[in-house]
Amino acid sequence: MTREAEGAWASQTTGLGRYAEINGVHLYYETLGEGRPLIVLHGGLGSGQMFGPNLALLAKGHQVIAVDLQGHGRTADIERPLSTERMAGDIAALIEHLGLERPDLMGYSLGGGVALIAALRHPELVGKLVLVSTPIRRSAFYAEILAQQGQVTAAAADAMKQTPMYQLYASIAPKPEDWPRLLTKIGDAMKIDFDYSKEIAGLTATTLIVAGDADIFPPAHAVELFGLLGGGKRDGGWDGSGQPRSRLAILPGLTHYTIFSAPALSAAIIPFLDDPTLRDR
Repeated sequence: MTREAEGAWASQTTGLGRYAEINGVHLYYETLGEGRPLIVLHGGLGSGQMFGPNLALLAKGHQVIAVDLQGHGRTADIERPLSTERMAGDIAALIEHLGLERPDLMGYSLGGGVALIAALRHPELVGKLVLVSTPIRRSAFYAEILAQQGQVTAAAADAMKQTPMYQLYASIAPKPEDWPRLLTKIGDAMKIDFDYSKEIAGLTATTLIVAGDADIFPPAHAVELFGLLGGGKRDGGWDGSGQPRSRLAILPGLTHYTIFSAPALSAAIIPFLDDPTLRDR
């Protein structure tokens, strides 16, 4: 991991932090900026803070609501599995709790899976959708990534205490001693097979797909998802009339471990969010 990425893990946001009682979870969220609401969901073992400078960049024109998912960051774990389906329900309930009218959702990795399911299960609550480094089927991961996921257990807790993920967790978690428990639960979650390919056709949210060119799955998988959303079927035309409503961004020189903090991420996302022609589908 680069020094830039390590700094993003440790960076401090300057927004207003609050808790909401959602589905039995004391759910932490932090609000920055003003404008159309954008809910931001972090990756596994992270928190809303991991996006580093991108939070401030996005907050220049949007009300950014950075959520710490169950068992992550400042949100303590509860007695239920770590499930993208359940956490998607948490986000839907948070939208209703805050009285938001179809906010946009952006999720990275685990958070992308949560955002996708929230948009599939609760289309009436979601505006635009941004999926960052998010596969739609487990088999899309490179084989070595699947092998690494199988090693995420409580037994790895001490070895991982040297990582930026643990250092951030230990600095803000309500119960830092839950680190082995979090590894066990997220390891169990990563072993569950998933494939949302057949459900993508029913996705009504206008979607931006973002991946690094050296991500944890091949760029072809991002292109596959783009195709399921109607992209890559025809020439866009001189006037843009042939463009699909979905968008695709493969960011050069970025990996799964740098994309969330790279300014290129917000540079790709902001024009998509701000394009009024993509607001309704």
